[in-house]
Amino acid sequence: RIRSVLRAEIELRHLFTAPTVAELTLHLDRAGSARAPLAPPAELPDRLPLSFSQQRLWFLHQFEGRAATYNMPIVLRLSGDLNVRALEETVNDLVTRHEILRTVYRETDGRPHQHILGPQEARIALPVRPVEDAGELAEAIDTVARHPFDIASEIPLKAALFGTGQDEFALVLVIHHIAADGWSATPLAKDLATAYAARARGKAPRWTPLPLQYAHYALWQRELLGGDDDPDSLFSRQCRYWSQQLAGLPETVTFPTDRPRPAELDRSGDLLEFTLDATLHEGITALARTTGATPFMVLQATMAALFTRLGAGTDIALGSGIAGRIDQNLNDLIGLFVNVQVMRIDTSGDPTFTELLDRTRRTSLAAYTHQDIPFEALVEKLNPRRSASVNPLFQVALILQNTEDADFELPGLRVTSEGAGTGTSRYDVTLSLTETFHDRTTPDGIHIAVEYSTELFDAATIQSVIARWERLLAAAVLDPAQHITAADEPTAEERGTLLAGERQRAGEVAAATFPELFRQQMLRAPHAPAVESDGQVWSYRELNERANRVAHWLIARGIGPEQSVGVALPRSADQAALVLGIFKTGAAYLPVDPDYPADRIRFMLDEAAPAVLLATTGIATELPTRPGTDMVAIDDPDVAQAWRQGPATDPDAAPTPRHPAYLIFTSGSTGRPKGVVVTHAGIAALSRTTQHRLALSPGSRVLQVAAPSFDASLWEYVQTLTTGTTLVIPQEQRLVGEDLARALADLAIT
Repeated sequence: RIRSVLRAEIELRHLFTAPTVAELTLHLDRAGSARAPLAPPAELPDRLPLSFSQQRLWFLHQFEGRAATYNMPIVLRLSGDLNVRALEETVNDLVTRHEILRTVYRETDGRPHQHILGPQEARIALPVRPVEDAGELAEAIDTVARHPFDIASEIPLKAALFGTGQDEFALVLVIHHIAADGWSATPLAKDLATAYAARARGKAPRWTPLPLQYAHYALWQRELLGGDDDPDSLFSRQCRYWSQQLAGLPETVTFPTDRPRPAELDRSGDLLEFTLDATLHEGITALARTTGATPFMVLQATMAALFTRLGAGTDIALGSGIAGRIDQNLNDLIGLFVNVQVMRIDTSGDPTFTELLDRTRRTSLAAYTHQDIPFEALVEKLNPRRSASVNPLFQVALILQNTEDADFELPGLRVTSEGAGTGTSRYDVTLSLTETFHDRTTPDGIHIAVEYSTELFDAATIQSVIARWERLLAAAVLDPAQHITAADEPTAEERGTLLAGERQRAGEVAAATFPELFRQQMLRAPHAPAVESDGQVWSYRELNERANRVAHWLIARGIGPEQSVGVALPRSADQAALVLGIFKTGAAYLPVDPDYPADRIRFMLDEAAPAVLLATTGIATELPTRPGTDMVAIDDPDVAQAWRQGPATDPDAAPTPRHPAYLIFTSGSTGRPKGVVVTHAGIAALSRTTQHRLALSPGSRVLQVAAPSFDASLWEYVQTLTTGTTLVIPQEQRLVGEDLARALADLAIT
């Protein structure tokens, strides 16, 4: 902004040493003239060169062949009255607007060049492809996400539209990295929304013309850098810095692998996702503020410390990404502008976290000042030893995705965006970090997507590394004056201090009942799998309808708030529907374990006095009876028929957070069991905390292992049916040891 408006060139480090406007004006007086702004050339050459970053990807494409390694998939779940024709025109509007999306990369005399196709040559058809269920959809998305582009003959954008049900669709957009970077998601989302809004009205989009196209940038980049034959060129000056900075760099710096490194990596990989909670995020931000650093510098420093603690030495090289959009006219372009940098962090001498953060800060600011030289050109100039199994200069990348949120909002539709794995890994490990904020200002957690080579690492190893990093971050936040090798996992007291803020934040969650939280998930993704049991899968809509029929039947029998309904069933999908149906009436759920001794069950029934006790015919004959409690066999033909024919709509009953949700009995190990009544009031906070702590996402699968009479069984309902994940109910009632391990693998439990 300073460069474009004031026509002055300020080094980035001055923004840290002079953080106020008044202080910065002193540097403006001594600032040099800004570099010439980027503008379209008067005429384009016959053969358009590739940018340096594109040139590297072109070379890798030639070397490795067609692969999904550099695919960037975006999945948009669309709910509502979709105008399919308008969406197809919208996708083609994007291709027309951004020339990079209709560019192929041809070769002449061994040299690549950009060839921009006309809009009609690059037109994309977008028919609706129906899919039967979630499994078929996931397979279809994977197929598109892993499409092996031939960048010489096909445009770098693949689009597919899947119909998943009535007014439910999934749009999959896959862009080859040669045509886009992470920042590109924001202009993509904005242009998609603008074009669809216009096309849905039968009009062409009226957007502000782009000031530049990517081909202009590729030409300007070479002009800006100059040649390596000119010692005063920007290329030569920055190359001298990096040659000195990276001299003697270790050949490999990576995590301890589970298998020997092969002679050639095939780039196969997988993706794991984690979340650093809001409290730790707040601590990281506060530490950065007090040390004059950024949260990303804190993350880099602690990652370097972790490498040292894991035995990688004290000379740590991490890959990092920088946006590369050094001119304001580039902000609204889709294209590959990101540059890769090597952050070399010195952890020698067992520094304190504060000292290490100061080293990291100085290294980072120097790197940012010398950000223009492309990584590809630097590798060529430094010429490190090459290997088909080792990425040059660094093997682990730590990248912060701090771009503007890409809000895919289409009029008349509910849109949910998500990623998709490509089954590949570009480096040994790539950690992609995204900060989230509450009300755009308050730290609300850091999402970590880890892409890792499955040839080198097991998932358990990556999980262990992230867990150790999280503990090290907590230690640095609690006591930045301690030495990096002395830091240990925080004590229970220290951990309690760190989490105190989180407990306070949990109180800020608006209270909601279980049925309200469930309904939010059902409306968001009605066809998502809610319960899976013995090969049978119920979607959120199906579970909702079954529970509604149970609720209407109970309400007709006079059941409502301040009453309790007992359920004496083993774990099953029917049990889940009954529990949800009871919640919908406003009554409290009373779990009764049919394996308990008769005296224990009789005591529970006498104390709780449920109005109804639901069981199967076989179980009911074994249970003690109680005056005032109506024993109902759910497999009785009349009851089963009533539930099949009952209304599937939500009942009018509306429990409040103050109403009892369930009644649970203690084990009685210290005397007589005690009944405890738990209201709906805390369920919303428990749901959000569970979702953040366990990093639950719509694709998560949670195994139900707790006995019905154990309060953890209620937590399993909360962590699934109120968060949009899947509750997986095993056939076995007790799972331990090898049986548990087998079930986790066979049922794909996350």
